[in-house]
Amino acid sequence: MKHTHWLIIGFITTLAIGCNKEKAAINDQAEATKEAIDIQKEVVDEASQEASEQTKTQAAIDQARIEANKDSIQAQLDAEKKKADAEAEAEKAKIDAQ
Repeated sequence: MKHTHWLIIGFITTLAIGCNKEKAAINDQAEATKEAIDIQKEVVDEASQEASEQTKTQAAIDQARIEANKDSIQAQLDAEKKKADAEAEAEKAKIDAQ
């Protein structure tokens, strides 16, 4: 009976050690998966920040182009306005001369 008792204890111990190794392997795999996910999250976050910065830069460039175009058009319109005033003054002077 003593030998049977020791065999049962040995068998249970072997099972317990085997189960612990399997659980440890599962835990290691879970940790590795979590670390990989965290790394992917960091990569996505960095890419998002870079895209956001590029968008802001492009928006600033576009805004500067719009302002430059507006200023150019306004300067052209101001010149046309001065030209119209000068032509009107010339016509008035012509009428006064007659």
